[in-house]
Amino acid sequence: MSAQVQPVEVFDLVIFGGTGDLALRKLLPALFHRFADGQIAPGSRVIGIARDALDDGDYRERVRAALERSLTGEAHAAADINRFLELVAYRALDATRDAGWSDLSALFAGGSERVRVFYLATGADVFIPICERLRALGLTQGKVRVVIEKPIGSDLRTAAAITDAVGRSFAERQTFRIDHYLGKETVQNLLALRFGNALFEPLWRAEHIDHVQITVAETIGVERRAAYYAGAGALRDMVQNHLLQLLCMVAMEPPASLEPDAVRDEKLKVLRALRPIDAHNADQFSVRGQYRAGASENGPVPGYLEESGRGDAHTDTFVALKAEVANWRWAGVPFYLRTGKRLAQRVSEIVIAFRAIPHSIFASVAGPIAPNKLVLRLQPDEGVKLWLMIKYPGPGGLRLRRVPLDMSFAQAFGVRNSDAYERLLMDVVRGNPTLFMRRDEVEAAWQWIDPILAAWTASDDLPKAYTAGTWGPSAAVALIERDGRTWHEDED
Repeated sequence: MSAQVQPVEVFDLVIFGGTGDLALRKLLPALFHRFADGQIAPGSRVIGIARDALDDGDYRERVRAALERSLTGEAHAAADINRFLELVAYRALDATRDAGWSDLSALFAGGSERVRVFYLATGADVFIPICERLRALGLTQGKVRVVIEKPIGSDLRTAAAITDAVGRSFAERQTFRIDHYLGKETVQNLLALRFGNALFEPLWRAEHIDHVQITVAETIGVERRAAYYAGAGALRDMVQNHLLQLLCMVAMEPPASLEPDAVRDEKLKVLRALRPIDAHNADQFSVRGQYRAGASENGPVPGYLEESGRGDAHTDTFVALKAEVANWRWAGVPFYLRTGKRLAQRVSEIVIAFRAIPHSIFASVAGPIAPNKLVLRLQPDEGVKLWLMIKYPGPGGLRLRRVPLDMSFAQAFGVRNSDAYERLLMDVVRGNPTLFMRRDEVEAAWQWIDPILAAWTASDDLPKAYTAGTWGPSAAVALIERDGRTWHEDED
């Protein structure tokens, strides 16, 4: 076991939606990795909950198959999987019916002293009945936490209703609203880069930064999420949570400490400082798109309407926004956000574009001088690049070239890139809410998103069409280029 791994105390983790895609593809592999590294104490239990009529053995075989798919290329012995599966159990129940709840309650008889986590990997429509049942059974007292997955509502009104209802069963300190982007290594390194180095924080302001770009691009389409996506779209699905949380991590003021509420207080200030985008300026500062048939690396792909089978011509599968944080640190610095499906490349990154030098002392034959950029890559290969101007080696005169100081976390530290859920699940067990959203953060994000949705609804315009396999509609290019800037493309 690595000396850096600190075991957590014994716990029970109950996954509602235990046979779903999130549980089998993300949560259970994340728990296995923490178990294999020695972080999960013996005696802990992982209990899957779903409506499927399975017993423990059936469920363990499903989990085994999911782990084997997830661990392709990793050196894990079958014995490790077998030992992990000994922790796994299953109970069949329907969140909206009475049957099965007494069996679940019996699992916890006499175990009130241990940590108990209820993970709601389900649709938001059953958050409330699950929490009410747990409260009625007396399972919400003690060292108990509840984890809520996005989407938390579809607007401010529905988000507040869900939060109110969950709050009647679980206190705010027990409630962990998860955004897995906050668990990514590169997001954590934002704190280290800014506040652990004298180099960056003095420059982290409008006087030195020209603009910021945040991109979360996917090459896949809506696929199995077609039913959900038809009523959500990219703005609700990605911008309201993932992209705004990344923006907050970039733009927040230095917290007094890394105490959970100190960090979350500063993120909340950013959300409240965002300049509104509404019916008066949505045409200028927002672009929504929808993919049409095109091509991917695996061949031709259908358009959104054909792929979904039930899609709406108004559903946005791409969003680009020009946001502004109206405070002293960021006055006049645009934050360009974009996200979409069926784009040219799978990449999530934050680009800090510094201002150009005020005067060049070099002759024109030396070549152009490009502004510095700090690029934080969240996926697929987590790392940091700082683009600098240097002299090209050799005696042929002074020629300038922009090159990156490049650090891949996997290469620099010789470790596996752990999934964000590994960190976040262990933080839930510890009771550390730093990387989770507080209620007022969720509501402040919706307060900014709702006027954009309203402006789009009031407009007769449909989302701009873009061909699958490209970088979105041409209007997204115009959004940034009319300011004399361009979207970042890696120069490797």
